Amino acid sequence: MAEELQNLLEKIKRDGVDKANAEAAAIVNKAKAEAATIVKDAETQAEAAKAAAKTQAEQDAERAAETIRQAARDTVLKVESAVTSLLSALLAKSVDAALADPAVAAPLAAEAVKALVKGDAAAEVAANGKLVEALRAQLAAQANIKVVLDEATQAGFTVKLDGGRVEHDFTGAVVTDALASRLRPDLAKLLK
Repeated sequence: MAEELQNLLEKIKRDGVDKANAEAAAIVNKAKAEAATIVKDAETQAEAAKAAAKTQAEQDAERAAETIRQAARDTVLKVESAVTSLLSALLAKSVDAALADPAVAAPLAAEAVKALVKGDAAAEVAANGKLVEALRAQLAAQANIKVVLDEATQAGFTVKLDGGRVEHDFTGAVVTDALASRLRPDLAKLLK
């Protein structure tokens, strides 16, 4: 009986060890499965984070490029504005100087009057002091043209027709604006 008891104890011991080994193997397999799941989840999260970082970097690069494009456009516009202002000021100065010189302005005024006054229609030409005398000399042959002094006009002249109802302005500011409006498109092309 001692032998049977010994065998029974060994069998119980073997069964316990086998059961413990099986439970240990199950625990190890479960731990390995959980570890694989954790690793897979971590890899998925890492890929998602990597994709999000790549998308963010692309968006940041596009925003930076757009900011640079806007800064370049703003710079071109500022330079264009500065150059246009400078050239407009130079143009105004040159036009005013030319229209203030009786030797230059009187022949222009005479041509303008000839082009505007048809037949024996009456006209009045107004100009500043120096130009008035030169215009009177240029237009003396035309009896229907009256040359008057206009102290408000700094450079240039005005021609009034039809009893003053129609007025053509050839003053420095008007001529400068007309010339500038014709020059701006060409200037803009040069600046682009």
